[in-house]
Amino acid sequence: MKPDAYDIKKKLGVIFQDVAVFEELTVYENIDYFCGLYIKDKNTRKQYIEDAINLVGLEEFKKFYPKQLSGGLLRRLNIACGIAHKPKLIFLDEPTVAVDPQSRNNILDGIKKLRDDGATILYTTHYMEEVEIICDRVIILDKGKIIASGTCDELKELAKIEEKVTVEINDLDQKYIEQIKQLKNVDEVSFNTGILLITYKKGKNNLSELIDYLKKENIKYNKIYSERPTLNDVFLELTGKELRD
Repeated sequence: MKPDAYDIKKKLGVIFQDVAVFEELTVYENIDYFCGLYIKDKNTRKQYIEDAINLVGLEEFKKFYPKQLSGGLLRRLNIACGIAHKPKLIFLDEPTVAVDPQSRNNILDGIKKLRDDGATILYTTHYMEEVEIICDRVIILDKGKIIASGTCDELKELAKIEEKVTVEINDLDQKYIEQIKQLKNVDEVSFNTGILLITYKKGKNNLSELIDYLKKENIKYNKIYSERPTLNDVFLELTGKELRD
């Protein structure tokens, strides 16, 4: 792409992981500057700026300078600057790193709205729960190579485990753990600080059979629940290592 390819650049929005705004400008002035690179009509630009401010929830901070904002608010400003000109293709590089839960939810809601309004979003993150919330198709990279791709459901089918059962239990003798390992379809069993985690390779009645076993052995528990494998499980299974930068 040539430096003066403005017709193409106007359709792109890029939000880097590192915040890139002007410390000398207010929230409103920062968004106005970046939006003004592509939107020359003043009335249109004014409306676009207000739309961006509303999208990221900065209505009360228009006159604030970046140094007056919290980390979460600063990231919201960073996003607003990158999308104010209403691009068709948006690149987001880990936009929720090190932000508070409120800002994280606000950012994710804004991204979902951009997606629902028709923008195509390329989203990079190590947070698999975010991927499940906002992504239609997923690519898993390891050392720069694509090792899996598809929808969230398609990727989950790659997991060797069929079900995970978690039991909150105060204490459990080692002999019971060994017995549980011998139950049908059980793949792995772990017990740590009151949490019994059992993964199953297959089967449809695993939870009820486990409950029957606990009842037969008179083992008291506080809570028990079952869940399908998550994208995080798939990632760790495919890469064989913990999530990393």
